[in-house]
Amino acid sequence: MLKKTYSPKGKSCRVTFELPAEVNAQSVSLCGEFNDWDPTSHPLKPRKGRRFSTTISLEPGRSYRFKYLVDDERWENDWAADDYVSNEFGTQDSPVQL
Repeated sequence: MLKKTYSPKGKSCRVTFELPAEVNAQSVSLCGEFNDWDPTSHPLKPRKGRRFSTTISLEPGRSYRFKYLVDDERWENDWAADDYVSNEFGTQDSPVQL
């Protein structure tokens, strides 16, 4: 799930990324174009109901590809992403469009 909150002047957007409990994870990292796909940059925090989430600020006016790295071994797209786009690995990425 993605939740977008724009600043009053529209110069930034706080995006909350949330992965539901159905993923059945012990750890989750947010990887994408905004952090050079670094799995250590944005770990998601466990929340009530076994969900995971994190919030980051991004620049509006563009689209950022991302994925979740679950338990350091499997990639998951966001189930409620703005879209899905093919990547060079023969799978798909989830873009967040701001």
